[in-house]
Amino acid sequence: MSATLLFPLGAVLISILALVQPDILSPFKGAIVPLLGIVMLGMGMTLRPENFLEILKRPRMIAIGVSLQFLLMPAIAMIVSHLFGLSEAMMVGMVLLGSCPGGTASNVICYLARGDLALSISLTTVSTLMAVIMTPVLTWIYVGQSVEVPVVNMIINIFKIILLPVSVGIALNHYFSRQLGIVKKVFPFVSALAIVFIIGIIVSLNRSQFFLLALPVLAAIFWHNFLGLLSGYYVSKILGLDERQCRTIAIEVGMQNSGLAVALAHSYFSAAAALPGALFSIWHNITGSIMAGIWSARDLKKSKSLHG
Repeated sequence: MSATLLFPLGAVLISILALVQPDILSPFKGAIVPLLGIVMLGMGMTLRPENFLEILKRPRMIAIGVSLQFLLMPAIAMIVSHLFGLSEAMMVGMVLLGSCPGGTASNVICYLARGDLALSISLTTVSTLMAVIMTPVLTWIYVGQSVEVPVVNMIINIFKIILLPVSVGIALNHYFSRQLGIVKKVFPFVSALAIVFIIGIIVSLNRSQFFLLALPVLAAIFWHNFLGLLSGYYVSKILGLDERQCRTIAIEVGMQNSGLAVALAHSYFSAAAALPGALFSIWHNITGSIMAGIWSARDLKKSKSLHG
């Protein structure tokens, strides 16, 4: 079973542990940023320099996916936060989540959904690189009037926890790909464990008010994710993209890099602001796996009818 499919189960189990025994995980709050750095190193080790050539081949599709990612998701986050009456801290967490790039698990989900994997990798790469500027700036645009958003410090921090590890990962994959064969196979599970541990830490830090906060946040997360998947798919369809490309953009738009949202929220705002990202980490992998199963089954059925 893949790390992506095991992830939701591990996240739920560690969340239960965090609620029952918060003192086990809460002392590790300083590990959140280093753990995310490990995840981004793993992402870099899946990339090669030729992935950047793929970006140049399909600029229109990349532009559609990235535009939907950064224009729609923070706006949807703001709207659902108001609709469900989230506190200021939670709203900041939702907007920060919506301003983050595509999730690191989206490429695996895209593969399972029989989407366009090369396009998925390109979109994740471009949105991740753009996030160094876009995530802090978008957060400031949406919530900067009511909350101090340290844009410059966030840009520097994102550079450290995204660009540096990703660049190191790309270099390692380029120069030592053969020697790192086993490491690259194990790293998706290491990354999944790192995100699971981050979720556990955030849940433990919010334990005292978790049940009061969880339901409205879960409702906001549900609609944020659902509307992201829906708009990504149908806007792409309206713009004339084929089925595989529509699926890919839907997954990229609907699945955020929630680990980054958690790390930034915890570093610059509050533990409560990190809760939307932690819960989203669980939810978007569940919905992504469900959509991948539906689309894959639909393709299988269509294939049988054509050859039957």
